[in-house]
Amino acid sequence: MEKALPAIPSKRYFTIGEVGDLCGVKPHVLRYWEQEFTQLRPMKRRGNRRYYQHHEVLMIRRIRDLLYDQGFTISGARNKMQEIIQAERDKKRNGEVMLEGVEVLEMDDSDLADFDDSQMQAPSAAGFEQLLQVRRELFEIRDLLALSY
Repeated sequence: MEKALPAIPSKRYFTIGEVGDLCGVKPHVLRYWEQEFTQLRPMKRRGNRRYYQHHEVLMIRRIRDLLYDQGFTISGARNKMQEIIQAERDKKRNGEVMLEGVEVLEMDDSDLADFDDSQMQAPSAAGFEQLLQVRRELFEIRDLLALSY
């Protein structure tokens, strides 16, 4: 039975040990995959310590799925990753929005007919603080998405 992977925390950088725990892979396997998958390039700092970003953790999970769950060879997984990345680049180049796993709701103006903005209230101080936090998180997500392409 397959063990579910833990949720990825909202951090900017992850150590190799953290990534190993998040992806169910040992650190030596991650170092090997760096040699095999050119798309996987963690930042290296003092003492050659690796720091992975969110999009790289997602990429490692995808590689793990291809190898362990779908039964690809290293070569086959490498080719599949290149296909996936090229398809995502093509979508971005064509102006398509990539919302994998996100349900999109379509609305037209008639759906907003019952909306009365005269009843809207300014958010409380706590509500305003929450809105600022959401805004910061959205900017971080945007930056992470921009880095992955």
